[in-house]
This record gives sequence, structure tokens and C-alpha cells, in this order.
Amino acid sequence: MSEQMDRRGSDRPKPVFVMLPPANDDMRSWAKRLAEDAPGFVVVVAEDDGAVRNVIARADAAYGWVSPEMLPLARNLRWLQNPFAGPFPGYYYQELIDHPVAVTNPRGIYSDHIAHHILMLMLALSRGLPYYMEAQRASRWDPRARKHGYVNVAGSTVLVNGVGGIGAEAARLCAMLGASVIGIDPRPEHDCPATIHAPSRLDDFLPSADFVVTTVPHTPETEYMWNAERFGRMKPTAYFINIGRGMTARLDDLTSALADGGIAGAGLDVFEIEPLPADHPLWRMENVLVTPHVAVADAADIPERRYALLADNARRFLAGEPLRNVVDKARWY
Repeated sequence: MSEQMDRRGSDRPKPVFVMLPPANDDMRSWAKRLAEDAPGFVVVVAEDDGAVRNVIARADAAYGWVSPEMLPLARNLRWLQNPFAGPFPGYYYQELIDHPVAVTNPRGIYSDHIAHHILMLMLALSRGLPYYMEAQRASRWDPRARKHGYVNVAGSTVLVNGVGGIGAEAARLCAMLGASVIGIDPRPEHDCPATIHAPSRLDDFLPSADFVVTTVPHTPETEYMWNAERFGRMKPTAYFINIGRGMTARLDDLTSALADGGIAGAGLDVFEIEPLPADHPLWRMENVLVTPHVAVADAADIPERRYALLADNARRFLAGEPLRNVVDKARWY
């Protein structure tokens, strides 16, 4: 365990900020920077569970995940920065939900990158790129390779399920291309060109959508929301794009809808099972584009954006100001 602290002295102990395991090079670097950017904190890097056990009782704030075993020891914890906008299943357990700690997340730092990934999938599918790539690999000159009709984004209807930062940016880009955008969101917070409706209206709008883009996190309400019934409401010329969380869509139901012609195709970055098994039929479907949960994985500026949000919230915490991106723990986002 390492500490960075200002030892110039004060009769009042400084609040303690803990970087929780698993530590990585970014977090170790951030600890040094945070001690300078938010000098009111004592910053501790806990390299393992033993170090957490030694420090968690005096932690006022932390970055990472507090396990159910450690939470009863975290008597002073008032702020927890979740590293993930859509965390792993089990991050929010009942004891953490009931605990008075405020949890914040990094939503908003990925919006442009993931919106660009959405547009890549939409345009590639609508213009038949998978079919032309298949012809290219076979060295076959085939102007008629595309097996589904061309859907022009201009003049199309795009339904965005989840109009947070990512969905709002995707809606903005689609509107710039001439699409009409319908948004579905329980608590709209972002300005965008979509008309926003409550989740209860989703089924009403599915039959009119040419593209269904889902960006929602995995929550109790969204788990398996994309199922045979919902795919059955989509028109057979529509495309399904999922860059939210894999657990929102039943793979078997989606695979059947694609195989049976219930929908025209899909662009998928997330899956109910990850990694997607090598023998899964989705890999071999010509109307499906698969990317391995990488919509933002290699973006060089994301670590700095993540740190900037962390540092801003650290300064806010020390100043007693409202934190950014506070999570409704019971809803997991």
C-alpha cells in the first residue's frame, strides 16, 4: 500500500481517498496526480484485499468497488466513484444500495466515440457492406451482392432506446444525416433532436423504426428487454444495434429473428455471453456485424477524461459541492 500526503500539518485529519484493487498503472499515476490536484485528501493505493482491510475503515472516499465483505468496515465512506458507466453484474448489491455512500459513475466520457461506432454499424448494414465484403473475400465482382434492400439513413426513422449521453449524441448525428429520431428514456437529461417518450411507449414505436439502437445499461428493468416478442414487433427491413449491455438482449431470440428474416440484420458490440462462443451462429450470419465489446476500448483520450471527472468530483467533495453523475443505486445507473 502506498500513500501520497501533504505532511505540512493540521490538527484536523485529512479525509482519505482510497484507490481500490485491482490497481493498475493508470490508477497509480492518478493517485499521484490526485494528491496534487485535490491536496485536501490523503490518497492511498490499496494493492490487494489485505491493504483494503487496513485502510477502508478510515476511508471517506474511494475509486473502484467495495465488496460485501469490506462494506461493513467502511463506516466513514461517503463517496464511491464507480469506474464503469455500466458496471459488472453484482456491483450494486442490496447492502451497498442501503448504505449512505453516494456513488458516481463516468457516464458522458464515452459519448462521441460510441456514437461514432453506432453510425459505423448503421451505415455498414444499411448499405450492404457485409455482403460486399463477403464478395471481396471471394474475389467476386458482384454488383448484386447485397441481399437486403438499401435503407437510406436520410429519411429513415431511428429509435434510440436510452437517450443518455451516448444516445443523445447518436440521435444528433442521425438527425444531421436526415433521419427522424424517436427517443425512449425514463429520465431524459440531455438536449437532443429526438422526441423523448417513456419506456412504456417503446412497443408503440418499434413497428415504425428502420433502425433500433439500444444503449441502455443492464438493470433489473432492462434485463432481457430485447426478446422474441420485441423482435417480432420490428419490421423485417429493420436493423438492430446493441452497444449498451449484452444482458439486455436474449441471444437465442435475436439469432432466431435474424435467421428467420424477422429483422434485416444486426450490429452488435455486446452480448449476453462474452466472449461470444466460437461456435455461435451469429459469427457466421452474413447480415450481422460483430465487434468484441470495443466501441470505446482503444480510444486514447478516455483515461484522461476518466481522470478529469474523478479529479473534478474530488474537488467538489472537499468543497462540499454537489457531485457529478450521482447514481440511483437502486436502479444501478
